[in-house]
Amino acid sequence: MTRTRVAAITAFTVLACGLAWLVSLPLWLGDGLAEPIAGVLLPVMMLTPAVAALVITFTMRIPAPGERVRFLGLWPLRPAKRVVWLMVVGWLAPPLLVGLSIMIAAALGFIRLDPTFAGFAAEVAKLVPEGTPMPPIELLVLSQIAMIPVGALVNSVIAFGEELGWRGWLVPALRPLGTWPTLLISGVIWGLWHSPVILLGYNFGRTDITGVLFMIGGCVAWGILLGWLRLRSASIWPAVLAHGALNAAGGLVILVAASQPDLALAGPLGVAGWIVATVVIVILALTGQFRHQPELAGAPGRLLSAPRGDRHPAAP
Repeated sequence: MTRTRVAAITAFTVLACGLAWLVSLPLWLGDGLAEPIAGVLLPVMMLTPAVAALVITFTMRIPAPGERVRFLGLWPLRPAKRVVWLMVVGWLAPPLLVGLSIMIAAALGFIRLDPTFAGFAAEVAKLVPEGTPMPPIELLVLSQIAMIPVGALVNSVIAFGEELGWRGWLVPALRPLGTWPTLLISGVIWGLWHSPVILLGYNFGRTDITGVLFMIGGCVAWGILLGWLRLRSASIWPAVLAHGALNAAGGLVILVAASQPDLALAGPLGVAGWIVATVVIVILALTGQFRHQPELAGAPGRLLSAPRGDRHPAAP
């Protein structure tokens, strides 16, 4: 890890977080998340890590010009079979893990499941004029669940802005530190970057430091999984799809909870989600999945989770 690279990582972090605060400033000066423009500013904020990555790439020349596309994980997609398979995993696995987190939340008493979906029906009723004919609530719930794979693809378009920064630029930049430091540090930075909207009550409804800490915990847990997709495939696209799928499935707990849940406990980024992600991470680690990493541009070919003498230029 050279001084130049440390300086680039620092500059990227400051720029990404600074731009996030700048974009969210109108919310702080206005009515917070109730501002009508919030629906526009939140997606714009998701583009700031990509902007930071591109600025650092072209001004500090990390990566070098000839390695940029490969360093960012945009191309080439090879071996194609592995990349495509991990893209499918990224697309379909997060909703399943979110579903497991709901079961964990129910088992731990964080939520009470309601098979009649009365809580969701009450929320829907608030959004439509009184007397509006409504289909059976079960049909609405099924349609919401069925649309998650499509929603994952749609959300991936915006999630690309974040992933180009976090898993595209930051993870390869940190990788000389080793696999686990890379995944943990990038997850903490990802969580801190959310601070401008978390402190307004976004996601957890907490407007103090506890909301930021819960977000850091969620981003570390999920960031390790997204980072594994990135390192295992040497491509950004599986992580992009996984991020989009996580966003699409994040509201599932609202559908099945009898009342408004505490998302810091029952949400996919809360304690229940941490438990599920930890179990998956442990399984991946025990099966050696973090050791199988192809070479990334701008980083050593050695598997950084392996002993220093163990070199594998391209893992299968």
